[in-house]
Amino acid sequence: MKMTATHEIETTHFPILSSQSRGWENILVEQFQQPPGEATCHYSYEHTIYLSLSSRPIRLLQVHEGKTYAGLYAKGDISITPAKIPCFARWDGDDYYLQIRIASRFIQSVAREALAMNSEPLELLSEFQIRDPQIESIGMMLLSELKQENLGGRLYVESLTNVLAVHLLRHYSGSKPRLAIYKGGLPERQLLQVLEYINEHLNQDIKLADLAQLLGISQFHFSHLFKRSLGIAPYQYLLQQRVERAKQLLKQTDQSIVDIALECGFNSHSHLSKQFRQLTGMTPKAYRTN
Repeated sequence: MKMTATHEIETTHFPILSSQSRGWENILVEQFQQPPGEATCHYSYEHTIYLSLSSRPIRLLQVHEGKTYAGLYAKGDISITPAKIPCFARWDGDDYYLQIRIASRFIQSVAREALAMNSEPLELLSEFQIRDPQIESIGMMLLSELKQENLGGRLYVESLTNVLAVHLLRHYSGSKPRLAIYKGGLPERQLLQVLEYINEHLNQDIKLADLAQLLGISQFHFSHLFKRSLGIAPYQYLLQQRVERAKQLLKQTDQSIVDIALECGFNSHSHLSKQFRQLTGMTPKAYRTN
């Protein structure tokens, strides 16, 4: 499900970067840089994570669920506001932060499919000022992806979104579910089925949901089992295969590098060149003439 404008918000602040037009499903990531001010937000269908990026601590006051918190927020400090909870904030300095909104329906589906929890609505807990290295790490990886124009980045973003959802459920929900541990990886037949699908759709924007649906398992468990099988994440394998296909076309055809980039699922010559250089140590042009 794609993020839609199903929230209510009373603020005049606009992000300097947003994933709104990127087609990311279940998650909206926005980077803000604000002068001193205040805002009242109310997201009916999304849980909200605030991650401070400010190099200098600022004094922040927050009010939600009848609770008030005031303190100095420094880089890496996090607050969590559950869906349907109005939040008022006031800050006295230039604020620089990342806001991550994740669909509450998606959290619910992850709880049901990945954690085998019952279908009763799950409640996340409000958090004012916490440190959570995993949320911070996921947030910075999402921000890095937001700054790039990677067509093949959707599989990567979906993997991060699933990991974030499970982490929130395990650490910030009213009930603490246990994540089932699966030993070993995917059965050979299932692994070959997935690899064949990837090979046949390299030029398309492959979704994590598509791969998990092939095997009838949750996205989170698929990612875990795939990595146990091959030692790398699905998005890393996809990137490797796209570069391998590009290598073949560079040596065996006289197609332009732009056409090869598009045929292999990259959105531009420069996108192919960047990923190609990272994996092979040389540019596509140099590889072709070598």
